[in-house]
Amino acid sequence: MKTNFDELTRRQFMVNSAYKYLGVSLAPMLGSLVGEETVFAASEPARRTKTAKSVIFLNMSGGMSHVDTFDPKPDGGEDINGGIETINTNADGVRLSQYLPKLAGQADKMCVINSMKSNQGAHEQGQYLIHRSYAPRGTIRHPSMGSWVVRLAGRRNPTIPPYVTISPTGGGTGDAGFMGTSFAAVPVQEPANGLQDSKLPYGVEEDEFKTRLKLAETMNKKFHHQFEQPQVADYQKLYYEAVKLMRSEDLKAFDLNEEAGSVVEEYGADRFGQGCLLARRLVEHNVRFVEVGLGGWDTHYDNFNSVEDKASILDQGMSALLADLNRRGMLDETIVVLGTEFGRTPDIVRNHNNGRDHYPRAYSCVIAGGGIRGGQTYGKTDKKGKGIDENPVEPKQINATIAYALGLPLEQIIYSASKRPFVVADHGQPLFDIFG
Repeated sequence: MKTNFDELTRRQFMVNSAYKYLGVSLAPMLGSLVGEETVFAASEPARRTKTAKSVIFLNMSGGMSHVDTFDPKPDGGEDINGGIETINTNADGVRLSQYLPKLAGQADKMCVINSMKSNQGAHEQGQYLIHRSYAPRGTIRHPSMGSWVVRLAGRRNPTIPPYVTISPTGGGTGDAGFMGTSFAAVPVQEPANGLQDSKLPYGVEEDEFKTRLKLAETMNKKFHHQFEQPQVADYQKLYYEAVKLMRSEDLKAFDLNEEAGSVVEEYGADRFGQGCLLARRLVEHNVRFVEVGLGGWDTHYDNFNSVEDKASILDQGMSALLADLNRRGMLDETIVVLGTEFGRTPDIVRNHNNGRDHYPRAYSCVIAGGGIRGGQTYGKTDKKGKGIDENPVEPKQINATIAYALGLPLEQIIYSASKRPFVVADHGQPLFDIFG
């Protein structure tokens, strides 16, 4: 009988062994949680024709105000728009808030979806839904969308991690749930610092490092034989992948110093802008799924100053990303998605210093590249941004659209260890009409 033992003990054993005997940390390679064993269906439905190869997901955590960004309401009155102006863009029919002037010049590449709705009005549950398509349950942890993509599409580069989260905003957005650690994201906290603990420690030469590797293998052999569990095998696999990456030329994908100063300046010096630049470098090196986080959109108080500040960061970073991908001929094979867990109340809360509260009934997201037809809006809210008048869209439909663009089998069943069946995007229907 195989021995069950505490998850934290397994995790700490592997991390401590790597650090003590090799002088390196496995933390960036381990992702978040180890999940249940995955059992896959024997039959696989035919894949759709793919238009994209990689995904960049821009996560606006906190609940971005739709009426102050991508769905302005010039006719809603000052109790709705607060006097914020609406500006034209380089695409007929697409109008944005005055806070997004640079993105107005990239609207010809974007599909702005102004009819999002969610049944989750709390941050953690809302973030869970947009990342996993399923509502949270106490009995199971669902895989994130990046994990689904890696599992169903496979790696594009055998050396570099296929799934990376940059400046993650918390909540375990990059963990793989029941799919296991090998499908979890590698986190990069500070994009300017690259992938931490990925070089030989100071004073350790290659020969000594090889000796430490052999010693670790000898010490771990009995442990691995005694605990022949999928989770332990996952850790061992990631361990060897970390060592392989340390010796690979692909490690430079994480180094922003490789970029010209003019390009770095175009993206901006803040973490989000640098994260967008790193995301471009990673997909250039064939990483499948990259998430870049920009938090701080929870504007219960002082909405307009806060949104102006966050929107200026978003405006520079995302506009530079779209322009750069397009300039390099990469936009058609990279689908860029901007998402948030919900919107903000169109009515200004005056006694909260002009704040806006949570509002899952209507909000916005953006999709660009990957075969999406740019210069369009999809869906429509009423003149005050309170209700959806046309084409309501759920978060799982956005994930289904990503899956469709990548050519993933939308109905392939993957079973958890408890034999429960799941499919990518929870049977959500892709937005077929937005493709070119």
